[in-house]
Amino acid sequence: MAKIPPGPIRRDDLRSRAVAHLKKPETQTQALADSSAALGVLYQLASSPLTAPDALALLHELQVHQVEVELQDEELRRTRVELEASLNRHVQLYDYAPVGYLTVDCDAVLHELNRMGATLLGVERDFLRGRSLEAFLTPEGLSTLRAMFVRVTAGAPTEFADLHLRTAHNGQTHCIHASVCLDPAGERFLIGMIGATETKSAPVA
Repeated sequence: MAKIPPGPIRRDDLRSRAVAHLKKPETQTQALADSSAALGVLYQLASSPLTAPDALALLHELQVHQVEVELQDEELRRTRVELEASLNRHVQLYDYAPVGYLTVDCDAVLHELNRMGATLLGVERDFLRGRSLEAFLTPEGLSTLRAMFVRVTAGAPTEFADLHLRTAHNGQTHCIHASVCLDPAGERFLIGMIGATETKSAPVA
């Protein structure tokens, strides 16, 4: 699964980064020039009775702008927290779903899978990434899966079929209901699998 993004940027961290940025010689020179120019304009406006109201109005606008920026920063931080919570929720839903989910390429090599997917294959999940489903399917099961790949690639939204999985530790096979569709995130396939419905001895090669 995708990595969880880091936590929200703390305001004091943001301030530290801004201060560090302003300390750079090239930035500091420009900032001093801009600040000086702005203060000069404000001072000139405030010095004359005719333009003093304009100075007050300008100062007010600057204060309003500062508050707007602070509110925007607060809203961005709140939105990020909500997005991270939503992402964590979807990760949990994927990982602990009662249905096996696999992401494979056109050669049936496993790239992602959830806990139930690993359980149905009968192997620890950490050892499955990078391996091919071919090792877990009977010849007819592999043929059926490849045919499903062809049909969804040709435009079928989702294909359904029964596949016979080979259990590595006891030499038996079990039938699972499978669905296949294209992965919207890339040129891969998403496979959904629902539990065993029958068990029989695997044929001797």
